[in-house]
Amino acid sequence: MQADVSPAAELDRDLDAPLDLSSIAPALAMSLYARMRLIREFEQRVNKLFLQGKIPGTIHLSHGQEACAVGASAAIRTTDWATFTHRGHGQALAKGISARALMAELFARETGCCRGMGGSLHVGDMKVCGLPAISIVGASIPIAAGLAYAARAEEGDRIALCFTGDGALTEGDSHEGYNLAALWHLPVVYVCENNLYSISTRVERQAAVPSVATRMEAYGIPVETVDGNDVTAVYAAATRAVAAARAGDGPRFVECLTYRQGGHKRDDPATYRPRVEVEMWLARDPVVRMRRALDAAGLTADADAADASAVVAIDDAAAFADASPLASGVIE
Repeated sequence: MQADVSPAAELDRDLDAPLDLSSIAPALAMSLYARMRLIREFEQRVNKLFLQGKIPGTIHLSHGQEACAVGASAAIRTTDWATFTHRGHGQALAKGISARALMAELFARETGCCRGMGGSLHVGDMKVCGLPAISIVGASIPIAAGLAYAARAEEGDRIALCFTGDGALTEGDSHEGYNLAALWHLPVVYVCENNLYSISTRVERQAAVPSVATRMEAYGIPVETVDGNDVTAVYAAATRAVAAARAGDGPRFVECLTYRQGGHKRDDPATYRPRVEVEMWLARDPVVRMRRALDAAGLTADADAADASAVVAIDDAAAFADASPLASGVIE
């Protein structure tokens, strides 16, 4: 049984403790950091490009939540399924979609991962088993159960990884999906990026029982709650959950306590969040915490190289997207 972790008391928890890299190899630590750094650079650049009018529609940025996507995705295989959320840029990059293809998709270009037809809300690439995201909150939960059901029918050991936010747990689709996954003992791992807000509503005002762990246990699904801003903790929990699902032990649920550093979407100033809360979570930045741990482990040069590589990769992705032809039927 895990320790009790209440979202209402997240500011009282030691979520800014130094990261412990002793349980993972230096190569893995660098890989996790490099992927987080790529996602951070991608999101920051997308924000600027959106303001410049390069990206149509709207965007839901995930900066601040990189450790959740990277830690969970590192625990699965390329051949395992993954479903993404409407805040899915980081999840897509973590699953293996290239920065070029993802940026081009946001630009509505033919070279995008969905040929420019999905945009920010529907990114994905079947070549890496990343199901194009569904913008309807919670809709991917039963779909992930279906992917897991199909995987089991193939008589292999593929699993499905389903990313959700805390708001998805109060949608009707979620109850059916979780219940079927548990009832049928399906090989699916649900990863909840609990950033404490559903648009502007705090988790305590979303459900009479705000504890995600308590609600998931009611379905009979084992749950583990972790520091979602510690990529090593997310990776460890996801690895345990994936191993159980792959071994035929049924669904697992990993709750990652994290925080989006911006508003719900680009036009949301997030003034509903207390200043002290925002400042405390900014101090727990997952990318910064991992960088400090790498420096302490004597990997500063490698981390510097990863930082530089991320900038080069996103420069290249932006140039590639800008030079690519518009998707068929798109009027500039």
